[in-house]
Amino acid sequence: MPDKPLPDVIAPGLDVLFCGINPSLMSAELGHHFARPGNRFWPAIHLAGLTPRRLQPVEDRELLRYGLGVTNVVDRPTRTAAELSGDELRAGAEALERLVARYRPRALAVLGITAWREGFGRPKARIGLQPEQVGGADTWVVPNPSGLNAHFQLPDLARVYRRLRPDAAAGSGC
Repeated sequence: MPDKPLPDVIAPGLDVLFCGINPSLMSAELGHHFARPGNRFWPAIHLAGLTPRRLQPVEDRELLRYGLGVTNVVDRPTRTAAELSGDELRAGAEALERLVARYRPRALAVLGITAWREGFGRPKARIGLQPEQVGGADTWVVPNPSGLNAHFQLPDLARVYRRLRPDAAAGSGC
């Protein structure tokens, strides 16, 4: 979307559309997703077998070659996601539903349990495959790859993200 501070990397019929909470200030400035050096998205998706090599943030458009895409719940860049209001997350969730319905990915992977709980009104949700779909896509909530998320280390992220592969066995998550 050209009017977004950080344009989506998206195409119809993707295997997985990753959905971050919102862009970091650095990602918005550089024009590439997950651009902060401490973010573990790029190594995690590679270790999960979703890309054949570790991509760099400047190669985010290459995700499309592998059936992957990236968007955000909220478009506004911030220093931390904690700066977002509940209203912004709820409005973003509604916009995400429309985006997913339009592009029809096989799976949506929301990167962060707190954004899912607040934006989608699911206060007791847990990491893993969700009982409801968003925009017709199987919806997963997976750990946020931010370096600030100390609850999950890189091998943990890769293990959870591996479940998003089209050839992965269906299940409930972790």
